[in-house]
Order: sequence, then structure tokens, then C-alpha cells
Amino acid sequence: MKKRQFLSSSIGVGVAALTLPSSSFANHQRGSNDAPILTITGAIARTNRHGFDATRDILMAKQKLSFEKAYTVDFAIIKKLPTVSINPVLEYDGKRHTLQGPLLTDVLQLCGLAGNLNDASRKVLLRAIDGYAVTLSMEQVRKFGLILATKFDGQAMALGGLGPLWAVFDVEKQPELAAKPLAERFASCPWATYHIDIA
Repeated sequence: MKKRQFLSSSIGVGVAALTLPSSSFANHQRGSNDAPILTITGAIARTNRHGFDATRDILMAKQKLSFEKAYTVDFAIIKKLPTVSINPVLEYDGKRHTLQGPLLTDVLQLCGLAGNLNDASRKVLLRAIDGYAVTLSMEQVRKFGLILATKFDGQAMALGGLGPLWAVFDVEKQPELAAKPLAERFASCPWATYHIDIA
């Protein structure tokens, strides 16, 4: 995607930092001992980790982020959520593929957002590991049926590819997007999503 500006000098260091074990995460309620793969910040009701730490959250620091509270999710929890499948034609090869993962609204309920999922004024910022970010309204998230895909044609998606999480929806089911050239349809779908902020 040409729109993405890579942080080439910091990605390697940042990815390593994301998985560092920390005693600060001792109270993290996760499904396993796996490191978190998604951090949710902003207007959330439930937290399970400390605030921003410029040393341990080095990739976030390089992306100029900061927060006082957060909820993190590991892959074991993601896998326990109900799975949805979509079958869009992708811009990368012009072919139809199957993407599977939980609805983003189900993921957001983990951090206590159940009461706010119908609040059309809420904004959901989706940030990829390279810093690419898009903001959707909560209404769009629900309308589009946005998922956090974990599988591509039945296979887990690796970091360095489109994963491990891809915030995506079936763009062909949205007339305003389906009418655009294929290369422009997925601008609101950041692959390698690792951070979500709720405003």
C-alpha cells in the first residue's frame, strides 16, 4: 500500500520491545502466558496493564503515543472469540481470499465497551505496526462488520506479512467502496494492526 510510511530504522527494535516480559504486566488477565499482540487505549472501562512506558513501549514512543491506561489482548483470547469469515478480492493479487477472525466489536467488549458500541459519536483509531493509522466511527465499525482477521486462506498471518492481526472488512459489500478502483478500496484496513484507541 503506497500510502504507508515505514519506520524502517525503528521497526526491528520496536517489534522486539513489544514482546519483552515485564513484572509490570503481572496483573494482566490473559488467556495464556503469551505476550500481548494488541493494545487498546482511550475511553475504555476495563484495564489490565500499566500506563505508557517509554522504555518498554519503545515502538509506541517512536510513533509519539502516550496513554495512562490500556487493555491488552493476547492471541489465546482472540482465538476464543467467535469467528467471522469474509471473502473479498484483495488489491495485492486481484484474487478472492478468505479472511477469518473475530468482529472488532467483540474484541472491544473485552475492555468494557459494551455500553458504548452503539454510541455513533465514538471514534475508533486503528494503528498498524508501521505507524499507518485510520480513524473510523463506531457506527462505521458496526456497519462494515469490521473484523480482526487472524487467518488468510486458513493459515495464520505472520508479522512481516499482513498479520498477525489485520483490521479488515468486506469492502465489496459497501457500495461507496466497491465503486472505487481495487487499489483504493482498502485504505481503511490497516494490516499488522497492533494498537486501537477509542475516543
